[in-house]
Amino acid sequence: MLGHRFGGGWVELIVGPMFSGKSEELIRRVTRAIIAKQRVQAFKHAIDDRYAALAVASHAGRTLEAQPVASAAQLLEAVEPDTQVVAVDEAQFLDDGVVEVVERLADAGKRVIVAGLDLDFRGEPFGPMPQLIARAEVVEKLTAICRCGRAATRTQRLIHGKPAHYDDPTVLVGAAESYEPRCRACHVVLKEARDTPLFDLPPA
Repeated sequence: MLGHRFGGGWVELIVGPMFSGKSEELIRRVTRAIIAKQRVQAFKHAIDDRYAALAVASHAGRTLEAQPVASAAQLLEAVEPDTQVVAVDEAQFLDDGVVEVVERLADAGKRVIVAGLDLDFRGEPFGPMPQLIARAEVVEKLTAICRCGRAATRTQRLIHGKPAHYDDPTVLVGAAESYEPRCRACHVVLKEARDTPLFDLPPA
């Protein structure tokens, strides 16, 4: 993936909306590291058990054995001294302490690969992701395909087939039944009044 190595360790971020292939790309990079006979550990947030409790799983069906963790502190404690590559999926669910943990791991000479949603369903920065993006040596932002055929950069939450409201909970683990990738123009978030879009758009 990289054309050159950085001095010591480094951080790679894979971000984008749901269905953009973030987990697939993380699995691909980790698989290459394993083929290269590097010592790898993979982690995921314990809240994400949609496909497998003990594995990172892509929407396409590929899986990678992973240890579930519930906090940044638990993640740091689980990393073994001889590990060369640390992979973390669904990092947006972790607490803000993950920023310091990732920095410490990279400073210790490890390659850290992190995947997660950069924006929540409202289209706003998600959890610790902005801080991780700012500190990473490499950031790859993936896109999905919107229902209109354009590149999707946002995640549309649906409740009974209708757009979610701005004041709905930020975290709701789900897949195609609850979310769709959308472009900026097709992404809709409802106001607290629950009957109009969050922003009033000019007539088309």
